[in-house]
Amino acid sequence: MKPTDVAALNLSINRRSFLTQGAYGIGGMALAMLAGRKLAAGDVAAVKPPHWRGALAQAHLPVKAKRVIFLCMAGGPSQFETFDWKPVLKDLHEKPFPESFTKGQQLAQLQGAVLKARGSFTAFNRHGQGGIEMSELFPHLGTVADELCVIRSMQTEQINHDTAHAFMNTGSIIKGRPSMGSWLTYGLGAESQDLPGFVVLTSAGKFGLQPISARQWSSGVLPSRFQGIQFQSRGDAVHYIGNPEGVCQSTQRQVVEEIQRLNGFLGEEQNDPEIATRIAQYELAFKMQTSVPDLVDFKNEPQEMLDLYGVKEAGDGSFASNCLLARRLAERGVRMIQLYHRAWDHHGDLENGMKSGAQAVDQPTAALIKDLRQRGMLDDTLILWGGEFGRTPMGQGTGRDHHILSFSVFMAGGGVKPGITYGATDELGYRAVENVVKVPDLHATILALLGIDHTRLSTRFQGLDVRLTGIAGHVVPGIMA
Repeated sequence: MKPTDVAALNLSINRRSFLTQGAYGIGGMALAMLAGRKLAAGDVAAVKPPHWRGALAQAHLPVKAKRVIFLCMAGGPSQFETFDWKPVLKDLHEKPFPESFTKGQQLAQLQGAVLKARGSFTAFNRHGQGGIEMSELFPHLGTVADELCVIRSMQTEQINHDTAHAFMNTGSIIKGRPSMGSWLTYGLGAESQDLPGFVVLTSAGKFGLQPISARQWSSGVLPSRFQGIQFQSRGDAVHYIGNPEGVCQSTQRQVVEEIQRLNGFLGEEQNDPEIATRIAQYELAFKMQTSVPDLVDFKNEPQEMLDLYGVKEAGDGSFASNCLLARRLAERGVRMIQLYHRAWDHHGDLENGMKSGAQAVDQPTAALIKDLRQRGMLDDTLILWGGEFGRTPMGQGTGRDHHILSFSVFMAGGGVKPGITYGATDELGYRAVENVVKVPDLHATILALLGIDHTRLSTRFQGLDVRLTGIAGHVVPGIMA
């Protein structure tokens, strides 16, 4: 028996492959004939995708917020130099940290090291009618203390940056889970028809830069039309937003309509949500050619507004410029606006790192709150400020390590109680011990403020109902107005 020549066999036309390919060919010819008749008859008009108004027919709960601005302090700012004053820890500075707190606990890079307490290098002052204690590194935030709801009892499950970011954004460390912004645009739609419903901006400080992956604003198992769209903070906000040289707007419109028409045929033949996404995104991209240049043109912003935010040059890539752009996005109906500031991973040189990070975000954050308040938008705009985890009350050289058992965030506007602190940590700030708020609880509460019952916003994937909060999460009524 001759040995089988596999290559020759693969190239040969045997009876089975002939029948298979012949059937495909006949079917293909029939489809081409039908499509040709449609094209010739012109019985399919240019596809104009309907504006997505959300998967929820109506709100589950009273709506207190219409949009979210998430100010992400990437890297994990230290709660001991921001909002959680611990005088006992200060007194214990450079002394051995009590083993009773840490025995058997998960640490990041300090596992097995000699642990010494590290007190805050900053002083704290009381602000507002509620007397909220705040680090002296944030004097501008002190002026809006009566708008803030500071949560000092946050806990998370993930001790490394990427997974902690994923958990804070998607409620899961499993890749392919939709981000919070994607859930909001999927469930509620977007008010704007000429801008994405979910926009992401990034900026960076001088110290403690921590990389951010695009999966943090992914739509995951939801159709990709709901993913976050990253705008560039420096230069053109969107690449290739203008027409090629020699192509006028009317010609571009004709090209888009023809592509939409062909995609419409494909959509009729295949029940694929990504085809609907393609149709919607072509239309959105065309509209953005007009809306984006107007959005990023700060010429109509008075100088006192630029000074309020501390903007030195519009579009300079700074957190200040991004905060002003966030207000402009909110005015135009964008549902979710996420600003990442990469400046808070201080394993060393904590003092310089915290001073630099605070200086970059303090004034713009306070300005955003004041600006929204004077425009009558703060009541229905929910602001969330915070990182993916906290930092240890033990020192790590000249810095602090990652910490998951306690950290602080604050919220403002959008139906939260103003001028309060919620929850508390133990005397050394090691663990949240009073009114503990876990990340799924935060997610559940944010959704509730937007009128969504977190247990009822889901999508079916591989036989399971996927939710932002998974099988966890409880609404925290103590922070809701």
